[in-house]
Amino acid sequence: MVGTSVAVAGAAGLVAGSLYAVRTGDGPQAAKLAGDAQARNAQAGGARAKGAQAGGARAGGTQARAAALAARVAGRLGGRTAGGYLDAAGRPVVTVATAADAAMVRSAGAVPKMLRTSPRTLARTTAALRRSMAGTPGTGWAVDPATSQVVMWVDDSVKGARMAGVRREAASMGPAVRMVRVPGRLRTLALGGDAIFGGGARCSLGFNVQRGGQPFFLTAGHCGNIVKDWTADQEGAQALGTTVQSDFPGNDFALVQATDGGQSAVDLHDGTAQPIAKAADAVVGQQVARSGSTTGVHTGRVTAVGATVNFPEGTVTGMIQTTVCAEPGDSGGPLFSGNTALGLTSGGSGDCRTGGVTFFQPVTEAFQTFGAQLP
Repeated sequence: MVGTSVAVAGAAGLVAGSLYAVRTGDGPQAAKLAGDAQARNAQAGGARAKGAQAGGARAGGTQARAAALAARVAGRLGGRTAGGYLDAAGRPVVTVATAADAAMVRSAGAVPKMLRTSPRTLARTTAALRRSMAGTPGTGWAVDPATSQVVMWVDDSVKGARMAGVRREAASMGPAVRMVRVPGRLRTLALGGDAIFGGGARCSLGFNVQRGGQPFFLTAGHCGNIVKDWTADQEGAQALGTTVQSDFPGNDFALVQATDGGQSAVDLHDGTAQPIAKAADAVVGQQVARSGSTTGVHTGRVTAVGATVNFPEGTVTGMIQTTVCAEPGDSGGPLFSGNTALGLTSGGSGDCRTGGVTFFQPVTEAFQTFGAQLP
């Protein structure tokens, strides 16, 4: 979602996901850093209304530990599992196909669940979808470990003959595939002229990082593809950094060399920030929060990992799917749980008034690709 994020430059450094308040109307748009005193005073009333969202953003320590356990145990099983998730009680559950693996999962402290469809069948199904459906805008899929199915979704742009073709493809794969419809249209939410600024685009800063002792920050690849030089103001007077690497489609992350170093924290848009101490992989069922320059902080739940999304601009794989809403301008912003970094906002459908679905690039992959780490 191009629209942008923010960063507090100066003594405090860049703050992940901070908001630029943009005034629209006749004449040039005026932008203020969310971190300055005047902007915070102006936001005081709205901050009270956002208290519940910010509170949810700070929570998540116990869930984060359970999610980390589920991810770690599922990683040990590799291709013998369809993945792990958190159940309604917040317990770490890992899917298994044999009694021996179930015993291993129990000994590690997680709850085993026997699969109704083998991991091999699920892998064959997703591979078949990649061959037949890749490049079909408005579609996507991911394995749901809780039901042992591949969930295939379509948005409102899929209709007529294209919908008939999608239905035939899903039906040909039998009960291993379940079709669902998502509201609205899947999009990267990248809009020119929206209001970090650059090239007529605005995006949200994700996480501040370091590489080789130098300051950088992460944002979305569909933002980095179109913007080289980022600034903190629409007029381009306050330099924030320069895009040095960008990957989209396929992935959706970009690395920006920052003008100044920044805190490892996320702006909660209530006058406070959530410190970020580590990065991890998301787990289905995990409660998460997102911060962005357009809509501030919103919370929700992870509904899939390893998802494939066919945006109009191209296919992105390995995504985190959530119930958290987002809108244009939130692109690149941070997905997190407590003090743990999870992802970068990529795209989705719907909005924060009616709800929707949003996809995130796992931040651990970006760290590995760029050789970056938290400050």
